Amino acid sequence: MSNSDSFINEVTEELRRDRLFALMRRYGWIAVVLILGIVGGAIWFEWQRSERTAAAQNFGDSIVAALEMAEDDATRDALAGIEPGPEQAVILRLLIAAEAAQAGQTDAALSSLAAIENDTASGDAYRQLAALKRVIISGPDMAADERAQILGGLSQPGQAFRPLALEQLALLRIDEGEPGAALAILRDLLDEPDVTSGLRQRVTQLIVALGGEDEATG
Repeated sequence: MSNSDSFINEVTEELRRDRLFALMRRYGWIAVVLILGIVGGAIWFEWQRSERTAAAQNFGDSIVAALEMAEDDATRDALAGIEPGPEQAVILRLLIAAEAAQAGQTDAALSSLAAIENDTASGDAYRQLAALKRVIISGPDMAADERAQILGGLSQPGQAFRPLALEQLALLRIDEGEPGAALAILRDLLDEPDVTSGLRQRVTQLIVALGGEDEATG
């Protein structure tokens, strides 16, 4: 390589470095902002996650402490005093309704469950559970047409609480004086894939009580 070629190459490299430094001086702040944004976003995400985790732990600890109280009144007061997050409110309302029902405060329990049913912000599973619990707590005191309508929807194939809804539908048929229809529902219920051992035992006992010994054992 001649001296002139070497000189030209050195000048070219210098010009490239000068242009690069000029670009960095002109636009380097953009890279700094991007880096700061990425780092800041990561820090904010981790902080939010730790806050959610801490809030969930505090909520769970408060629930456990309330349920471990010896007096039912103290438990209900403690539950009522918990401040849940948006995703925890429906769980707390279900617990409050359960405590009210256990204490014989049926109207309060039903009112709380009805509020959950009508709250579109609650997930479908929670709303269906509230509807099922309302039917169970009300029993024959709820109009037969209303019970049938609610249970008819909950017992459709693919619904989360179909087995329990079928059990309640069979009880409704018994209340209406239709033991044959109840037996048919109970037999179908035993063929459901998600029947728990406890529910299977209750269904079998009902079948026997209705005079269906052969079907229960077969």
